[in-house]
Amino acid sequence: MKQVMLYCRAGFEKECAGEIQDKATKLEVYGFPRLKNNTGYVLFECYQAEDADKLIKNIDFQTLIFARQMFAVTAEFTELPKDDRISPILSYFKQEQTFPQCGDLRIETPDTNEAKELLKFCRKFTVPLRQALRSHGVLLAKESTKKPVLHVCFTAPGHCYLGYSYNHNNSPFFMGIPRLKFPADAPSRSTLKLEEAFHVFIPRAEWDTRLASGMWAVDLGACPGGWTYQLVKRSMFVHAVDNGMMAQSLMDTGQVKHHMEDGFKFEPPRKNVTWIVCDMIEKPARVAQLMGEWIISGWAKEAIFNLKLPMKGRYDEVLQDIESLKDFLKQNKVKFRLQAKHLYHDREEITVHVQSLSSISPY
Repeated sequence: MKQVMLYCRAGFEKECAGEIQDKATKLEVYGFPRLKNNTGYVLFECYQAEDADKLIKNIDFQTLIFARQMFAVTAEFTELPKDDRISPILSYFKQEQTFPQCGDLRIETPDTNEAKELLKFCRKFTVPLRQALRSHGVLLAKESTKKPVLHVCFTAPGHCYLGYSYNHNNSPFFMGIPRLKFPADAPSRSTLKLEEAFHVFIPRAEWDTRLASGMWAVDLGACPGGWTYQLVKRSMFVHAVDNGMMAQSLMDTGQVKHHMEDGFKFEPPRKNVTWIVCDMIEKPARVAQLMGEWIISGWAKEAIFNLKLPMKGRYDEVLQDIESLKDFLKQNKVKFRLQAKHLYHDREEITVHVQSLSSISPY
C-alpha cells in the first residue's frame, strides 16, 4: 500500500497536494503527489510499503482543509470488462489476505462534470458489488461504523482505485459531500455554506446545546440574509449587520435586528452573544483578525467565517492567515478549537470555525 487518494474540488488539486505533502513530511513519511488539473483528486505516492496506512491512521482528517475524503489505495484496475466488472475485483480479494474486513461500501467518482455519467453507473453498481463482497466475507452482512469503509473510486469507465479508510478518521459523507437541499424561502444560495459548516464542524449530538433555540447571534455582512436565515431557522435571535437591505421575510419573523453599520466597527449591544458569523468580501487576513478580536473580547463563544482566497498562492495564504489567527489567540491566552475546510458550497474561499474553550482542554 503505497498510495493515498484524496478527493478535492476540481481546480484545487495543487492546494490539496501541497497539504498532503506537508502532513506526510511531518510524520516522516516521504513520497510525492500525482495530480492533473481539474480532475478532482490527488494521489500521494509513498516511497515505502505500508506508509499509506500510516498516513490515513495518523493524519487527523479534520485538520485537512482541501481534502474532502482520504483513503489508502490497495489496488488499481485499468480495464474492467463491461460485461463483468465484479469478477476481477473478487479475484483480487481472493489473493489479497491483508485487506481489512469492512463495514460499509462506497462506490464513488471525483466531483467533476465529466464524472457525472460515471456517477450514474456507480449507483447501479453498488448493490450487486455489495452483495458479492458480503457473500465472500469482505463486507460484513450488516453495515457497521466500527469497521473500516471500503472505497471504490471510478475515474473513467473500467478504471477504478480500490482501498479503505478508517471510520473514525474520514468523511462520513458520500464523495465527502453533505447532500443539502436549497430551501425555497431562503433569500440566497449562500445559506447552504453555513448549513454545510454546521454539518461539518458541529457534531450532530451537540446541535441541541450549541445551536440552541433562543441564542443570540451576530451576522456581519448579512445582506440579503442567507446566513441569517440558518440562524433564524434554528429559532435564534440575530443582529444582522450590513449597509444593504435584508430580506423582508426575515425581518417579519421578529427575530432579526438590522444594523446598517460597518461590520468592522460594529460592537454587540448585549453580552450574551453565542455565535458570530461572517461572509464579508474582504482581505482574508483582515477578516481573521476581526474574528480573533471577537473571540478574545468574549463578544462571542463560537465563530464561523469565510476567508476569500487570492487567485495565486492560495495554500500559502490559507496557512499564513490561520497560523496568524492561532498565534493571536494564544498570545491572548485564549483556549480554543479551530477547524477549517474548503466546503462543497465554497468556491474561491475556505470556511473556518473557532470555538472558545473556557476551561475545557488545551488547544
